[in-house]
Amino acid sequence: MIQSLQLSQAQPVSKLLEASQSKQATPAELTQSFGQYLQQAIDGVSAQEKNVHTMNDKFLIGEVDVSQVLIASEQAQLSLQLTAQVRNKVIEAYQEIMRMQV
Repeated sequence: MIQSLQLSQAQPVSKLLEASQSKQATPAELTQSFGQYLQQAIDGVSAQEKNVHTMNDKFLIGEVDVSQVLIASEQAQLSLQLTAQVRNKVIEAYQEIMRMQV
C-alpha cells in the first residue's frame, strides 16, 4: 500500500537552495573522490573473492551448505564482471576524449 507523504517529511526548498549554492568542488577534489570511489569498489570485489575462498574452505570441512558457496561465488563473479565493464567504459571514455580536437 502506498503511504502518503506528509509535509513534515518533505525536504524544505530552502535546504535545496542552500545545497545548490554551496562551494563547487575543484577538478582535483572530484578526481580524488572518483579515485576513492573506484578504490572502494575494487576493495569490495576483493572482499567478495576472499569470502568465496573462506566459504570454500568451510564447505570442505562441512560448516556451510553448497548452495551458500554457489551464491557467494556467483555474487563475486558478477561483481568482477561489473568491474571489468566499468573499466572498459572508463577506457572508452578516455580514448574518446583523447580523439577530440581542441
